[in-house]
Amino acid sequence: MALRFKATDGGHGADEEQTPSSPPSPARRTFQVILVALGVAGALWAVYRLRGILLLLVLAVFFAYLVAPFVGICRRPLSIGGRKVVLPLPAAIGVVYVFIFGSLAALVAVLVPVVSDQLGELASELPGYLARIQDRWQSWQASYQSRAVPEALRETIDRAVHQAATAGGTYVTSELLPRLARELVYLPWLVLVPVLAFFLVKDAQPLRKAALRFFPRGRLRSRGDEFLVELNETLAAYVRAQVTACLLIGVVCTLAFLVIGVPYPVVLGIAAGLLEFVPLAGPLAVGILAASFAAFHSGGQVVAVVLFLLVLRALQDYVVYPKIVGIGVHLDPLGVILAILCGAELGGLAGIFLAIPLVAVITLANGHYRGYLAAEARTA
Repeated sequence: MALRFKATDGGHGADEEQTPSSPPSPARRTFQVILVALGVAGALWAVYRLRGILLLLVLAVFFAYLVAPFVGICRRPLSIGGRKVVLPLPAAIGVVYVFIFGSLAALVAVLVPVVSDQLGELASELPGYLARIQDRWQSWQASYQSRAVPEALRETIDRAVHQAATAGGTYVTSELLPRLARELVYLPWLVLVPVLAFFLVKDAQPLRKAALRFFPRGRLRSRGDEFLVELNETLAAYVRAQVTACLLIGVVCTLAFLVIGVPYPVVLGIAAGLLEFVPLAGPLAVGILAASFAAFHSGGQVVAVVLFLLVLRALQDYVVYPKIVGIGVHLDPLGVILAILCGAELGGLAGIFLAIPLVAVITLANGHYRGYLAAEARTA
């Protein structure tokens, strides 16, 4: 669209029209597309290579979102001697850290002996569980071989079961265990999470102002300010909702498994709380484990565990979790699940934690960019 401006010449106004520049040639457009593609590929390669550091940063951001509300409570003004006193920000963060890590230390001191006893019991009874599985498999084979089942069908079933067992064992020994061993490399780095979170909380406003400087002044910077505010609210709501859900699921599952009589209830309850971070796959894995252990005792326990978990998932997914999240999270659940699965496949544990922030940034950036283009079209 032509740009018009008014110039004065001897007191008489004259409209002059500035013609737009000529469109770029096809070769130049192709070169620009290639540059953009190379830039995107380079950024993805850098993210993949630096996924460990990015995981550390994401965990620090998550922890910062957790401590920020408590820091706000500690910094409420107090009236002392007729004067309002506000605790300095670094001191408030330190008080919150002492409270959080003190509470965690007390909880660990209470849970470690119980978990250790249950894990020791599981290790001692594991050979018996394996022997009972083998006996049941042999009895099932004898029962279906004694019936009028064609020999070709029996051979097909035996071959399929044998291949599935072999594939499962190969996956555990060649992929799952080595992947878990690789993830253990990140454990010493977790010490840096509260350190980085301290600076993220303390320097939140300067970091926000620095990020806004990347946007040109005017409407685009204003849109960038709105984007950062909404991104902050979305991530804060998601992190706090996930932590609350994990604690709630862990406590409820532990108590329910104790009442039902499932073996190792505390271990299974802690696993349920931790795996709540992984949508779909986490609760499914806990359900399979709990039902499997219950199956060694009685069929009634299996039915009780399955019914309890079905009711729990229905209440958690459709009643409790939406109440916890509220309107702060604007992430599509299907997109979140697919992103987590892709992240787990590409980056393992780091990919799982990086998937949600990446989806949030892309979703919100796309919405704000479309809004910016629509506003520009209206004012053009």
